[in-house]
Amino acid sequence: MLAVLDSVGSPGLSTRLRAFLDDRAPETPCLVLDLEVVRTNYRAMRAALPEATIFYAVKANPAPELVRTLVHEGSSFDVASTGEIDLCLAQGADPSAISYGNPIKKARDIAYAYGRGVRRFTFDSEGDLANLAEHAPGARVWCRFLVDAPASGTPFGAKFGCSPEMALRLLGKAADLGLAVDGACFHVGSQHTDPAAWTAGIAQAGRIARGLAESGVPTRSLNLGGGFPASYRDPVPPLTAHAGAIRAAVAAHFDSPVELVVEPGRAIVATAGVIRTEVVLVSRKSDADEHRWVYLDIGRYSGLAETENEYIAYRLRTAHPAEPSGPVIIAGPTCDGDDVIYQNTPYRLPTALRAGDHVDILDAGAYTASYSSVSFNGFPPLPTLFVG
Repeated sequence: MLAVLDSVGSPGLSTRLRAFLDDRAPETPCLVLDLEVVRTNYRAMRAALPEATIFYAVKANPAPELVRTLVHEGSSFDVASTGEIDLCLAQGADPSAISYGNPIKKARDIAYAYGRGVRRFTFDSEGDLANLAEHAPGARVWCRFLVDAPASGTPFGAKFGCSPEMALRLLGKAADLGLAVDGACFHVGSQHTDPAAWTAGIAQAGRIARGLAESGVPTRSLNLGGGFPASYRDPVPPLTAHAGAIRAAVAAHFDSPVELVVEPGRAIVATAGVIRTEVVLVSRKSDADEHRWVYLDIGRYSGLAETENEYIAYRLRTAHPAEPSGPVIIAGPTCDGDDVIYQNTPYRLPTALRAGDHVDILDAGAYTASYSSVSFNGFPPLPTLFVG
């Protein structure tokens, strides 16, 4: 199946974003974010899962303007570092609305977070639990366990989480250490398109909750993590489908009502952004090769990290009519052989495309600017501009 190419006037780019690009003609490459779309996406998540507390995953896009917008919407925040804690607090977030969700953290960072008023933490190991007990006494904690959900767009592998059996033991120990046990936490992997993906994790979390109850430790909440998908090249099931599957699984595997927590990032911000790029060069590797190489002024190191292994296939838009077109390989501008964006995913671009033309990368609000390197090969980080 060929990747979708949006021609001018086609759906996929908000009127506000298109007008901004046409009127402002910003220097490329740049990410332009429509904050009204962010608000719409947040409200859609809240409507789909009204029983859940939303902790926006700041790592998806940490722009202060975006965080401030979500503070005004009433969002809570999932952070991965003390830097993200400072960012959220500076934009008006209350410390009670911040969860330190990274289970890999230094003892001094736990102490810093606790000193700034953060009282929710996630752990997945004996060592991190000991640090929490010492440096965040009385804090609320989740233990993250491993769940098998292999169909995610960008899987986590085995880096995060422990076995469910260990999670049960560690949560019991957390209670003995004086921490306030919230319960279990899992993550199905980023960009998961199967609504049933959460079912296995919820079932296991239910077993952990029953084991804790038998030990006299009540479960306060269930943290479902993130993974809620955005539509890129291919459409994905609506949020309501994921919410329905989650709701049914919780009813089936928990004996009593439990507070739900979700940590969406991509689902909140991806469709709010477009990256405007410029074609640097169009070339062929031989006279017989039907593929043109299209080099953009953005690549793997300046915002398109999620194209590694071509996990995320973005929609593209040019000012040329979509036809006639031909097959292309798309690459970035750096002197690095790995800076090839799409070589195996079939893309076609207009044959009229030339150096100096713009190519817009749609639905690029998540995991782009936050992945941009600091001047690799001398190219500056990807700037972010805002609409509304």
